[in-house]
Amino acid sequence: MTDRCTALSAAAGEDQAGTAPGEGVWLLVEQPGPWGRKALRESELPAEVAALLGGLGRHVATGAPDVRVQLVRRPGRADPTPGAPRTVLAARPSEGAGVLVVERLLVDDLRDLLEHDPAALAAGRLAGAAPYDGPLWLVCTNGRRDVCCAELGRPVAAALAERWPAATWETTHLGGHRFSATLLALPTGVVLGRLDPAGAVAACGALAEGEVPLDATRGRAGLPASAQVAELALRRRLGLTGIDDVRVVATGDGWVELAAGGGSGRWYAAVTSRPGVPRPASCGDEKRKAAPVHEVVLREV
Repeated sequence: MTDRCTALSAAAGEDQAGTAPGEGVWLLVEQPGPWGRKALRESELPAEVAALLGGLGRHVATGAPDVRVQLVRRPGRADPTPGAPRTVLAARPSEGAGVLVVERLLVDDLRDLLEHDPAALAAGRLAGAAPYDGPLWLVCTNGRRDVCCAELGRPVAAALAERWPAATWETTHLGGHRFSATLLALPTGVVLGRLDPAGAVAACGALAEGEVPLDATRGRAGLPASAQVAELALRRRLGLTGIDDVRVVATGDGWVELAAGGGSGRWYAAVTSRPGVPRPASCGDEKRKAAPVHEVVLREV
């Protein structure tokens, strides 16, 4: 429909670069549907578990990456098997690498999370968890949050699940509804948008082979918007698509330092931002918001 936020954004030619979530730590908790708009409070979680997860932001250490909690479920909203364990996944930045460390824990009851140290959970550490080495595709599908996420996200999740059944999950909220269908890829942290089923399979296939699908990429989770747009601008300028081809070295007020080509080349990006044309950020939202428009000037140093 032409009045959907996705259609309005696409028609306006809005650039999705720089719109990935800024949180660097992710905690993903399996909770089969239904999900409400405020997922932690309105998705039949035990009240004490919802309170724990909703309060993790208070336990983030000074200077540490912010934590984002998501609910996940298998595509199709299948009823869970009675007594089956629930999956909990945590992702956190790795030392000296662009990818995230991902761990998986199976719990018999989500109330088992109450035995974990909240500060450890906020840092993306699960006691007793095992490393998870495969890819993960987390597709935003919460129609209670935005109808575009359900209409466009669920077919994408179904297509990915057919190809990667163990890797694919529906999730509650990645932001940027107007770029649906959108997904977070782990362990790379790359966030994709404006996906259709065939495009999603192709884009995730590229990521699985270590390549960044530039045309579908919103940015890399955990980086500020300026660094996201600078990384993508440099990749496009130099034709670099390998996951490790470009690395953000440092960021400041209006500038980003990047390493390219395995660290052999250093680049400086001056990033300026201005308000764009106000438009709906979400379906059903009468407020119009002016999303930032970024301009990047690159210089080799």
